[in-house]
Amino acid sequence: MKQAVFFGVEERLARLSGLGDQLEAFSRTVDFEVFRPELDEALAYSDGSKGGRPPFDPVLMFKILVIQTLNNLSDERTEYLITDRLSFMRFLGLGLSDRVPDARTVWLFRERLTQAGAIEILFNRFDAILRNAGYLPMSGQILDATLVAAPKQRNTNTEKVGLREGRIPQDWQDKPSRLSHKDRHARWTLKFTKAKRQEDGSMPATDLAIPFFGYKSHISIDRKFRLIRKWKTTDAATSDGARLREGLLDRSNTASDVWADTAYRSKANEAFMEKQVFVSKVHRKKPHLKPMPRHIQRSNTGKSVIRSRVEHVFADQKSQMGLFIRTVGITRATMRIGLANIVYNMRRFLLLERINAAA
Repeated sequence: MKQAVFFGVEERLARLSGLGDQLEAFSRTVDFEVFRPELDEALAYSDGSKGGRPPFDPVLMFKILVIQTLNNLSDERTEYLITDRLSFMRFLGLGLSDRVPDARTVWLFRERLTQAGAIEILFNRFDAILRNAGYLPMSGQILDATLVAAPKQRNTNTEKVGLREGRIPQDWQDKPSRLSHKDRHARWTLKFTKAKRQEDGSMPATDLAIPFFGYKSHISIDRKFRLIRKWKTTDAATSDGARLREGLLDRSNTASDVWADTAYRSKANEAFMEKQVFVSKVHRKKPHLKPMPRHIQRSNTGKSVIRSRVEHVFADQKSQMGLFIRTVGITRATMRIGLANIVYNMRRFLLLERINAAA
């Protein structure tokens, strides 16, 4: 009977492979063992001499975070689906009789990496893998930012003022359990969207402004391979432009051109790029109360063809991964966005390798 079950599992796994198991492609293309030194250093587990149950393998746990990010799963849902899905178990190297990490274990593992500030180190480790595979930053770079939603906070006006001033409201200090559920770093901002044409065919005079609460993901991708090379997480109210001067530009790119929208056009940014020997391809703004000169309009149109490629990155993260901040605080938000950036690069790596194999 057991032998029949075994062969049934093998047959089911073979069928999953034939249908196109993305996780199996991950296992073939990405060597997750390269992350082990960084994971071991960040986790700093004891040698086990004091007894107790040994921790799960850190590479296995990191692969669980990859699954979680790919499928936009909560910790509880992650535990259930690992137990339920053969494709998840095969990716993790678990058998039907093996112990599965529970939701609390997944949370503790991610929290330990978060507090160690390991996400940027892990991102850089995979970036080194991409470079060694021949995917060097080439043909210039494109900068942009997108808003990432977080659970809305119901605060009083007095509490909001205190948070903006960097103070913790007294009522929260007296109730630690309440404070732990309050996100003091996420901010409200206005998200502008293009006004839609009315039923009579006319266009409203102004665009729509929608209140938005959460964080902002800033990235720089290379033009050639569209891989994320630099990134940064801020609150949603932070301006995009100033981030250009805060480490978003990749000096290792083989070309010096920089594309970005009008939010990055400023005298400070232009002077910074000129000093750092970058060539600005940033969109020019429309003159105040004057029509846009035709030559500038044509120039912006040409730049948009290239700049728009960065939008595909955000679309992939939000539609495929359901990028959303479930946690509290910018440190955990940085971990969440950093994982999304690593997983996006992994998925892009798979596509590039597939294209090269078919060429």
